[in-house]
Amino acid sequence: MTAAPRHADVAPILAVADRVTVLTGAGISTDSGIPDFRGPQGLWTRDPGAAAMFDLDTYMSDVNVRRQVWQMRRAHPAWTAEPNAGHRALAELDRAGRLRGLITQNVDGLHQAAGTDPRHVIEVHGTVHQVACMSCGARTPTPGVLARLDEEPDPRCTACGGIQKADTISFGQRLRADVLDAAVEAAGDCDVFLAVGTSLTVHPVAGLCGIALDNGTPLVIVNAEPTPYDEAAAAVLRDPIGEALPALLGSAQERAEPPEE
Repeated sequence: MTAAPRHADVAPILAVADRVTVLTGAGISTDSGIPDFRGPQGLWTRDPGAAAMFDLDTYMSDVNVRRQVWQMRRAHPAWTAEPNAGHRALAELDRAGRLRGLITQNVDGLHQAAGTDPRHVIEVHGTVHQVACMSCGARTPTPGVLARLDEEPDPRCTACGGIQKADTISFGQRLRADVLDAAVEAAGDCDVFLAVGTSLTVHPVAGLCGIALDNGTPLVIVNAEPTPYDEAAAAVLRDPIGEALPALLGSAQERAEPPEE
């Protein structure tokens, strides 16, 4: 097994990039207290049956599942989580004007909370901060819906009475076409594609790596576990994300800045 590259070896790839597209997965938020899904301590690793609650047909047809999911949403750690060093490093990249787009599979909103311009964040799996009506499409802030749970364990849409769910993508639910189009465009229009904290096994999002590679764009992966794209990557880092990203992006930023005269 080859050793993971050092930050100093990877930084030059980023140092010359004016347009960096980043794809983040659950791994970037674990330091903020939000568990991932497939890691050693992941939600589905510890409780394989929990995946059933993320199935759209099951959710729509079973009121008891919906009640369970609403309680789970109320207890979601996103409501108290704070951005960590990984989120802040990417926000700094954005402030430097070098972030082409930040595609995230996460629904926690921590990239925006860290200071990344919301216009640059592409939430391919939606957001836990909004609730959508499955009948009329009305979207409302989640806290107001959660406040009704003690009286209404399966809160319905106040506009039409339809079933509501968090505005996140469930199994069996299509990604929003406009959001996916924006992600594809960002993957195909960058100097470096940086994948952080994602297993790169969930499609079509994982296929964004292939779009970048087909354009001859270097792929850099920061993830604790192996991914299907490691062999094609220009560099792979296994270090903890909260340490790797600040060091990697900080070193690249120093190289990109002209020396003081």
